[in-house]
Amino acid sequence: MATTVPFRLPDLGEGLTEGHILRWLVEPGQTVELNQVIVEVETAKAAVELPSPHAGVVAKLLHAPGDTVDVGAPIITFELADTSSANSGAAAGEAAHLATDLTATLTVTGVTNPNGAEPIAKPAGNRTAVLVGYGPLQETASGRRPKKPTVQAQLVPENPEPPAPIVPGVLAKPPVRKLARELGVSLDRVAATGPHHTVTRDDVLAVANGGLRPRAVSRSEQRIPVTGVRLLTAEAMVTSAFSAPHVTVFLTVDVTSTMQLLAELKQLPEFATVKVGPLLMAVKATLFALSRHPEMNASWDAERAEIVQKNYINLGIAAATPRGLLVPVIADADTLSTVELATQLADVAAIARSGHVRPSQLSGGTFSISNVGVFGVDAGTPILPPGQGAILAIGTIALRPWVHEAVVVPRQVATLSLSFDHRMIDGEQGSKFLADIGRYLRNPALHVLS
Repeated sequence: MATTVPFRLPDLGEGLTEGHILRWLVEPGQTVELNQVIVEVETAKAAVELPSPHAGVVAKLLHAPGDTVDVGAPIITFELADTSSANSGAAAGEAAHLATDLTATLTVTGVTNPNGAEPIAKPAGNRTAVLVGYGPLQETASGRRPKKPTVQAQLVPENPEPPAPIVPGVLAKPPVRKLARELGVSLDRVAATGPHHTVTRDDVLAVANGGLRPRAVSRSEQRIPVTGVRLLTAEAMVTSAFSAPHVTVFLTVDVTSTMQLLAELKQLPEFATVKVGPLLMAVKATLFALSRHPEMNASWDAERAEIVQKNYINLGIAAATPRGLLVPVIADADTLSTVELATQLADVAAIARSGHVRPSQLSGGTFSISNVGVFGVDAGTPILPPGQGAILAIGTIALRPWVHEAVVVPRQVATLSLSFDHRMIDGEQGSKFLADIGRYLRNPALHVLS
């Protein structure tokens, strides 16, 4: 006889309470192997492929693509062959071991597993494991984040009723009657198309124009459900904007020397296989400035009224993807060489675009950079990711007239924007930090090999 067993949605990392079914890779009646990928689930900011904890036959898919499922709820059932008790015990042990491995893989340090296992010890330094750009989840009395109602996409059609024929006792509002008098149009000659056979302004104009109705203007609406990445990003940005007092300072910099150095770096054999662009130099400049201003690499602990200054630099790189804004993190960026940084930047960009990002790759950021210049934007006022004290935005690099050595000449120029939490960073500190970034970009050759 076969035994039917369910597979429950595991904690996908960072203590998340739900997941969004993207697509099933199996169907009822299909035979699956142990560890075969069966479903793709979207977490707060990543798509995660879940392997099967059993070898057997798929009995039933309990949720359709698009459904939001609570952690711990069954999502699929399997039919397993009923073997001897010894084999059953071995299979159970193997399944338990797999479940432990799966949960350990998908659970970020310091998060309690849904099966009641003890949490893994948090890293030293009182680091708070949160998704970059999200911040800690707000819990209800039941311990779950409130679910948002799903609104189905729908179109509101234009002119739901066909034009109605002329009827005795013409209905028209006073402004429409006034317009008809001014245009010399008799209302009894007008075909009413408004609600309840009411003559509208367009009806009168149609007669006045010789029967030609004004060009139709589409007034349809489309409602798009907000889930996954965009929903969590929206919640995090609202929380950040109204909880941390933002201040933004700007600096326009001549980056001609930086662009010349980049051209030279591309010719070096060390950079033959990696992309070298302005973002790399902005990262190097930021790391240089953070080493001189460690107070910028910090967070605000509101509960204890303390500034938590970090002695490590986990650099978040904002990336626009089809799923929305992702901010993958380069861990310990200050310990990497220039070539290693270039490789890491290429890797995080590729991972972000694929959408298959592990939650651990989006957590623990201490400072972030947003390259808005790739969209042709000169400057912006970036919002702080929750849990971070500052974020740098880089505008587009363009050729502009600039005073260089007392002469106005064309130079490559860019505008930098720095937003910071004014509770822990004063205007003087933020301004000096941004000035150091600008100083580096004006003359990067002095520091690029560090």
